[in-house]
Amino acid sequence: MTIGTASERSAVVAGGGIGGLATAIGLLRNGWSVTVLERASQLREVGAGWSFAPNALRAVDWLGLGKEFRAISLPSHAGATLRTPDGTYLMRFQSRRDFTVLANHRAELHHLLAAQLPKSCICTGAQVSEVGNSDQRVTVTYRTGNGPREISAALLVGADGIGSAVRKSVFPEAPAPVFQRILCWRGVTKPGSVWPIDGFQTWGRGARFGAHPLPGERVFWFLAVRQSEPGQRYDDDLAEVVRRTNGWHAPIPSIVHETTPESVLCHDIYDLDALASYVDRRVCLLGDAAHAMTPFLAQGACQAFEDATVLCTLLANDADVPTALAAYDRLRRPRSQRVVTAARSDPKLSLSTSALTYRLMTSLTRLASSRIGRRKTAWLWSWTPPTTQEELSRTSELP
Repeated sequence: MTIGTASERSAVVAGGGIGGLATAIGLLRNGWSVTVLERASQLREVGAGWSFAPNALRAVDWLGLGKEFRAISLPSHAGATLRTPDGTYLMRFQSRRDFTVLANHRAELHHLLAAQLPKSCICTGAQVSEVGNSDQRVTVTYRTGNGPREISAALLVGADGIGSAVRKSVFPEAPAPVFQRILCWRGVTKPGSVWPIDGFQTWGRGARFGAHPLPGERVFWFLAVRQSEPGQRYDDDLAEVVRRTNGWHAPIPSIVHETTPESVLCHDIYDLDALASYVDRRVCLLGDAAHAMTPFLAQGACQAFEDATVLCTLLANDADVPTALAAYDRLRRPRSQRVVTAARSDPKLSLSTSALTYRLMTSLTRLASSRIGRRKTAWLWSWTPPTTQEELSRTSELP
């Protein structure tokens, strides 16, 4: 069954996560008609919390949602407050020189973005199964509870995550996701139970605990550990987190104790090796579908927001789609793949189980300052959104 024909400014966005919704918002505001295909039966985000650096906040402002985004977020000092399990500070946040990040709950951010879109443009329970791509149009076949359907458009954005069906269909030779020998628990505390908290990270040997404040007097936390094989799970996740952080400094025991069991998630951490291209004619990949990364730079969603702003800027006015997508690939791939590499390299040191490596890492971090860390991440956090297509055309590679 065909439910649409291609027009010059029609787009299909596969994936109703953060990157897909941000892209749909940007395209709609540029005058495009958009259909979002989401494979889940309901449009909702499953997860706990996360944090956003200044580069992502500028992208959110570009979308016109800065005020609403900040209303569901709280500042966190976790980027510059580092401790050891006995409570010793390796680095302390300094308000006059250090950047705060903003933390929010994944579901609340997802709800904010979804509320910007007409319900008529969102199709849930739609699993992409095949993509037909040509110089003139793209045709997407997807499965629903009522059988297969087909939609044609001028553009397909594959924002359907690390297991992207669009990537598998359009780039069948692309590498599979890579297990990074990391297991991660995430959880959210009960409201008001552990409050206030400014945000911190604690580096143990082969383990890292982090905590961010969330609105509603809640705390989002994570524990990442080395894990040799994927798929290992525990009967009681909270009990396992308690065991692994036994004896660690306050307020870690209270944070874990005051966590709602239903909020706890446990995931193996995968990322993607570098793709040769994010683009094929009228199809492009965005967010985790293009450059899934480990969470150790807190840049996964940040890079998806960057992707959306660049793509939508290039597709403004009457831009030729294949030409715009070629520019998107040229601009976004070098930067985002550099972030993937950095996010993969970080845990090789910070999650090392070697006693010698741990001593060296903590000693050097104690001697350094957050100012040095800020200089090391300047290339990442200093990114600003493009304002015009002309500005992008003069840029060979975003820093």
